[in-house]
Amino acid sequence: MTIARETAVLALACLFTLPALPQNVPSEVEQHIRHVTSGLIGNVVVKGQEHQATRTLADRMKQLNVPGVSIAVIHNGKIEWARGFGVRNSDGAPVNAETMFQAGSISKPVAAMAALRLVQEAKMTLDADINTYLTSWKFPSDPVAGGKPINLRELLTHTAGTTVHGFPGYASTELVPTLVQVLNGEKPANTLAIRSEQPPMKEWKYSGGGYTIIQQAIVDVAHETFPKLLHDAVLAPIGMSRSTYEQPLPAALHDNAATPYRGNGKPVEGGAHTYPEMAAAGLWTTPTDIAKYAIEVEQSLEGKANHVLNADMTRQMLTPGMRRWGLGVEIGGADANPYFSHGGANEGFRNIFVAYEKNGEGAVVMTNADNGSQLGTEIIHSIAAEYDWPDWHAAVRTAVSVDPKILAQYVGTYTVAPNVDLVITLENGSLMGQPRGEPKFPIYFANESKFFLTDSPIEGEFSRGADGKVDSLIVHQGGRDMKAPRK
Repeated sequence: MTIARETAVLALACLFTLPALPQNVPSEVEQHIRHVTSGLIGNVVVKGQEHQATRTLADRMKQLNVPGVSIAVIHNGKIEWARGFGVRNSDGAPVNAETMFQAGSISKPVAAMAALRLVQEAKMTLDADINTYLTSWKFPSDPVAGGKPINLRELLTHTAGTTVHGFPGYASTELVPTLVQVLNGEKPANTLAIRSEQPPMKEWKYSGGGYTIIQQAIVDVAHETFPKLLHDAVLAPIGMSRSTYEQPLPAALHDNAATPYRGNGKPVEGGAHTYPEMAAAGLWTTPTDIAKYAIEVEQSLEGKANHVLNADMTRQMLTPGMRRWGLGVEIGGADANPYFSHGGANEGFRNIFVAYEKNGEGAVVMTNADNGSQLGTEIIHSIAAEYDWPDWHAAVRTAVSVDPKILAQYVGTYTVAPNVDLVITLENGSLMGQPRGEPKFPIYFANESKFFLTDSPIEGEFSRGADGKVDSLIVHQGGRDMKAPRK
């Protein structure tokens, strides 16, 4: 496809972002939809600019090069609405509520439910050495683990100390390894062997590798293929009829599956990647089906709909541990009104879901673009505002004016990562940042040297050397500091 055609496809997606609603949609729901799609807001709002901070979904899809979005909203314990926006492929086929997306790491909480069902059936336990259940492969002991075995509870909560954060998958032109080859880091696997890198329970560290161990363990215990096991134990009982862990996606389901796109608007090379690491990243699904999963969890907790787990096991799943992670999901919000959530990122797909445990509220957003994470967060912010959630609202921060002569000293190019530069310019008295090949964004200041952004949780500060000249900027993100030297 030519660049001109790609541009035309993205433009078409944004022109027709808001579809006509079916005649049977109540006017109150229609109003909710229009408020949500016109009220997108970033992570931070500058004080005094609250009324100028909202953007439309169509505008943000165009700005972020996101061809397609699908949204499902849970209200009062039911799916109130589910809609697709934009296009799912280069032919301009529209996204609808039935369009399938790769879930990325949202595969994990659904897979965790299958593991917990085996625990509930007394076929596994949470605290036994995981090698008790592994027969096709054994997790090697390592001196770095201090002689401590790892168990299912630790693997589910990312506290087992295992390696490999995530997986890039395999393009259609590449050989796909077996699961054991992935576990051992053997070719054609494109990730390192999954091993211990620290003792279990030393600290929390996200590990998709840990969920790949879980996948092998539950397959060995159930004596079923992973897709069939998950279909029979979780997907079918919940009614997730547009979901599968089959990798690659069966040809019969291609007709309404989203094509993944890069941040520059071009399709992912090799199409949707194949993920043999199914528990960690292999689920194809829809926001409606993930909403069904969330509602099942909410109702199971109350003992109202225990199609997969009983109330006790569901409570264990949602009990926060280290870094407030439960058994497969992250727990947030107030202790009196917690929510459970998870994000997902595969090549060309970005997704998020949030659901409250007690009041039957929640939402799922799925996109077919690498830039979809920011868009998904903005949509969740808009839903939170429209439905009066207690959490997920944009933070309001005060910005101060900085002398343009000082701002001029910050102008330059900074290397934030190998082959990744951030260009800082001064335009009309304001500082602007622009990663190479990406859109510009305004930089706001908390004081003369410390800055923050509105569309990202990133904060930072400009640093000076011994000679008093600006020589770098320090980026603060996710509890980590990263130095970006000035060229």
